[in-house]
Amino acid sequence: MITTTLTPEIGRTMLPFVDRFHPERPLEVHFYRPAAHGPDDPVVIVQHGMLRNGDEYRDFWIPAAEKHRLLIAAPTFSNEWFPGAEGYNNGMVIGPDGTVQSSTNWIYSVPARVFAALQKIGVTRRSKAYLFGHSAGGQFSHRLLATQRDIPFEAVIAANPGWYTLPTFEYDFPEGLGSMALDESSLARWLAYPMNIFAGDQDISADDPNLPAQPEALKQGPTRYARAHFVYDFAQREARRLGLPFAWRLVQVSGVGHDGAAMSRAAAAYWFEGRIPVAEELISEEPAAL
Repeated sequence: MITTTLTPEIGRTMLPFVDRFHPERPLEVHFYRPAAHGPDDPVVIVQHGMLRNGDEYRDFWIPAAEKHRLLIAAPTFSNEWFPGAEGYNNGMVIGPDGTVQSSTNWIYSVPARVFAALQKIGVTRRSKAYLFGHSAGGQFSHRLLATQRDIPFEAVIAANPGWYTLPTFEYDFPEGLGSMALDESSLARWLAYPMNIFAGDQDISADDPNLPAQPEALKQGPTRYARAHFVYDFAQREARRLGLPFAWRLVQVSGVGHDGAAMSRAAAAYWFEGRIPVAEELISEEPAAL
């Protein structure tokens, strides 16, 4: 846990975080704390992409943090200690032997414990945080919602995931929720959560070497943009078939491709200004980050 001596200071800070279920796997949390942020102001947990670049994703949110008095916390899962898609995107759910591990081993609960640590030391009095994830972080974030019972997030955005876990027990994880110790109430809870899928309408490369290309992913469409529509339509049909409430939203971000910075700006404006800016406002001249 983060101790009382590790309170994030004003500005950029990197603090170590020892998770009680993975004490042998060190994490870092990259913070940005505006001088104006108080304990009743919002907290945004940001999940990085495949480059494990929590510091860059933290920095994408700094203008919004200053404008809206947000505390930004970007838990960073290094490839050294959380290798590959199984070690991050897929939450360490599947072990080396191919079987589903104990839920205490899953890392989807880590962001909630980071937030709880901030509550414990008085940095925030908020009961819930916001959660944003892009690319691999978008995979992480929507699977977090699918697998966690206690979710301390008032809003979640999964932006440009490479592919999706489907809300069905017909397929085994990570394609679906089969083979996991989850029940129908877990599925109902996920479908009823107001999850936002942010899809850049220019994220349409079918030959991106970083685009997941296993058969389960290809079944969802040739591009990230197509896959966002696939999972939304699938989930809507499944909720209707089961007679369950459905609260997901598919949000098109026009003129934006696979760009973590632009999607971060879009998410900040959506949550704290009630709008999606035009592409010219979202896209910078800096190279996009995964």
